[in-house]
Amino acid sequence: MTTNHPNYVPRHIGIVMDGNGRWAKARHRPRSFGHNAGRKAVREVVEGCLRHGVEALTLFAFSSENWQRPQDEVGALMDLFVRALDKEVDELHSNGVRLRFIGELNAFDTSLRQGMLDAMKRTELNDKLQMNVAVNYGGRWDIVQAAQKAALAVARGQLPVEAIDESTFDQWTCLGELPPLDLFIRTGGDRRVSNFLLWQMAYAELYFTDTLWPDFNQVSLKHAIDDFARRERRFGRTGDQVSQA
Repeated sequence: MTTNHPNYVPRHIGIVMDGNGRWAKARHRPRSFGHNAGRKAVREVVEGCLRHGVEALTLFAFSSENWQRPQDEVGALMDLFVRALDKEVDELHSNGVRLRFIGELNAFDTSLRQGMLDAMKRTELNDKLQMNVAVNYGGRWDIVQAAQKAALAVARGQLPVEAIDESTFDQWTCLGELPPLDLFIRTGGDRRVSNFLLWQMAYAELYFTDTLWPDFNQVSLKHAIDDFARRERRFGRTGDQVSQA
């Protein structure tokens, strides 16, 4: 089945980029070497999304649980973020990519946080691809912070409790203005979602691959999109109802 038809292309793809450490270990290099190699895969996926007409891409770069990793690895990841901001934003901007960082950004040092804010400001008017990078992010945190915003609106008298439905609640999540997640991809062989986009993943198609993240490329992305295109998405309906629609 071709993916040229817009109905067969996911509007929003989310990716857990796993396997950098194992990729580096297989080459007898430090884990930071694998994380740095993963930047090429990010560029490949961004180019692939632009080519296929994907509207939104959300990458899980650093979870709220990743702070528990060895301090030298965390430090290397922070350095990588800084260098990536310096080197990648120009290209993203020239390709019409809007870059956003989602998560609890206050945990990062001032210079890195300011770099994120500057990158978001610079690319905010771009509309070829909405690229979200989840840093210090967790799906449960996202739901909790949305619930806190809802509670605050009720406490201020801005909204009656009975007016809070799924659509209203969704607006308070980190990605409330974007299309729902259509396709979840996890590289590296593990078959779990790891607290990523829990609210947004309600009807997403799940795709797991043993490919380690630094080896994931545009061909790998095409395989995932083709697999998505072959699936029947019923959303509670019967197969007959879907085929008649």
